[in-house]
Amino acid sequence: MSKVRAHLFISGRVQGVFYRDSMRRKAIEYQVFGWVRNLPDGRVEAILEGDSSQVDKIIEWCKKGPPYAQVDRVESYIEPYRGVFHDFKILY
Repeated sequence: MSKVRAHLFISGRVQGVFYRDSMRRKAIEYQVFGWVRNLPDGRVEAILEGDSSQVDKIIEWCKKGPPYAQVDRVESYIEPYRGVFHDFKILY
């Protein structure tokens, strides 16, 4: 499988709805590494690294998010794979 890195920006009602923790749990489930954080403008930002099929699953999940989220938009940018992460963290 090919490895990929994706840089995401998620817009909508995505803060205060357990989006980051839910994303961390999905990333662990799919063995995807990286981080997720809230941005001051109300969006959520994430970096994902892993097998392309598993990263794609996380990106698809991001379009819906956890139960109380209302996702308006997911911007996804594919970047060169770096392999620098060994877990998935919530950044504050």
